[in-house]
Amino acid sequence: MTVLTADGTAMVAEVRVAVGDLVPKGGVLIATELMKMRHEILAPENVRIMAVHVAVGDELHGGMALVSFEAAQMQTTVDAKPDVPRPEFIEFENRMGMLRDSARPDAVAKRHAGGYRTARENIEDLFDAETFNEYGALAVAAQRTRKTEEELQAKAQADGIICGTGLINGRPVAAMAVDYMVMAGTQGYQHHRKMDRLIEVAGRDKLPIVLFAEGGGGRPNDVDVDPLIAAGLNVPSFRNFAAHKGPKIGIVAGYCFAGNAALFGVCDLRIATKNSWVGMGGPAMIEGGGLGRFAAKDIGPSDLQMETGLIDLRVEDERSAVLAAKQVLGMSDTASWQNPDADLRDIVPSDRTRAYDMRRAIAGIVDDDSFLELRQKFGDGIITGFARVKGRPLGLLANNPLHLGGAIDAQAGDKAARFLQLCDAWGLPVLTLCDTPGFM
Repeated sequence: MTVLTADGTAMVAEVRVAVGDLVPKGGVLIATELMKMRHEILAPENVRIMAVHVAVGDELHGGMALVSFEAAQMQTTVDAKPDVPRPEFIEFENRMGMLRDSARPDAVAKRHAGGYRTARENIEDLFDAETFNEYGALAVAAQRTRKTEEELQAKAQADGIICGTGLINGRPVAAMAVDYMVMAGTQGYQHHRKMDRLIEVAGRDKLPIVLFAEGGGGRPNDVDVDPLIAAGLNVPSFRNFAAHKGPKIGIVAGYCFAGNAALFGVCDLRIATKNSWVGMGGPAMIEGGGLGRFAAKDIGPSDLQMETGLIDLRVEDERSAVLAAKQVLGMSDTASWQNPDADLRDIVPSDRTRAYDMRRAIAGIVDDDSFLELRQKFGDGIITGFARVKGRPLGLLANNPLHLGGAIDAQAGDKAARFLQLCDAWGLPVLTLCDTPGFM
């Protein structure tokens, strides 16, 4: 007969066995409690209980006898992993399931009917498969004093912004995607806290940030916080995002007003779809300021913002925007290349008074299909963009002889200066194709 003894100080919380019981190896004999923690004493082998020496509530000390037993022949064993779902795991899976697009079929259908993708579809397309690590997914809007927890979990998922890090063609990148299906993409209290956290991580790890900026600006009805905070007067997101040395690439499809437009405006590179509208004030703010009533599609349409120089690259849709962002983020890598099939000798006319197409010269120098032109409708006298030459990424700056003979006017000067700052910040060499009579 074997006597099982205590090996330390504790209190008996539960006695699971009685004299004569057969207990399989791994079965619980006694449960003890110490410092609010429960410990189970298990049978070391298949045993028959011969005596029980303690009762519930007894104080145990090292060496005290607990139970006496003898070995027994049994076929039964204890399943180390009982098939009983843990409630916290069930709750977690349910909460995560509510974040998926499949949990909001009506909102997704409305989104698709308008020709747009969901925020999660854009994130999935942007990152390499299974590499995106989301931050703060279970946050909800700061409105618990006016809405139930269940309602917030169903209607204010992630407080309207998906934040996280992952790999894009193997390169670590951070991303923030505003979810327009949550309160029209407005910026709430937890929304900004998530942004601040991700900007901090991106700064620490020196990551580029991709921002899907669609949304209606600040949200005034987050009532769980101090009124000063709710008014957005002490939110550091705007300063921190502007200060990020990054690259910062902004993408807009649909409406982008107020605070969302401010974030989009400080991006190093701004990509917008044809169906996009960007303005520092939306319809409500404009009307509240006494400036009249305007429909959302009257404010900052993409063709106008191309002319103002706000948009660096206008594309057809979100799929094309994501593809362009990937192309830009790949500029830091040396890639395989193919020589352009062009004879550069005939591009510049022998008669120097004749204008010519500088874009033909660019096409004849850079690798095939590698030139990504920026701000094409702004500053016509200067051509700017990214390209590769024999696989090496660079920035390209060229005068345009077809506009004022290549003279540099105010818009062209602005365009060139900003592009050179961008190349300097991103560490890209610059090829300059200079053919100008001077400045205007």
